[in-house]
Amino acid sequence: MEVPKHCDPDQIDPLLLRLVPMSFYRMPVDSPGSACLYFIIDSAASLVLYVGETCRSNKRWQGIHACKDYIASYQDLHYRYELQTAVNSAFWWDAPVARRARQELELNLILKWRSPFNKENWERWGQPFG
Repeated sequence: MEVPKHCDPDQIDPLLLRLVPMSFYRMPVDSPGSACLYFIIDSAASLVLYVGETCRSNKRWQGIHACKDYIASYQDLHYRYELQTAVNSAFWWDAPVARRARQELELNLILKWRSPFNKENWERWGQPFG
């Protein structure tokens, strides 16, 4: 399966996307949402903490998601040492609808941005707060 040209991981910069508060998943919605890639970003450090993909953008973060715990621990630790954070989420809406193509793009972005909360990078950074 060929990934569309607009899905070039070198052309997607999560740090330039519009930021959304982390409470986005608590807001009422009238649909399950759309396919997208999403990023957890600490804009105070210009750091991509996590890269994810979903076909149901309004449902993915409801319920249990290990990244929620990582974010809470990350923020608690920064607060303890009086370090500034600005953790938000951002969405890239041009993701392929086809699951395999979307997951391939997600993996390429995880490896490119070396996001510490993604398990694919734990060998490099260690498991976060585990």
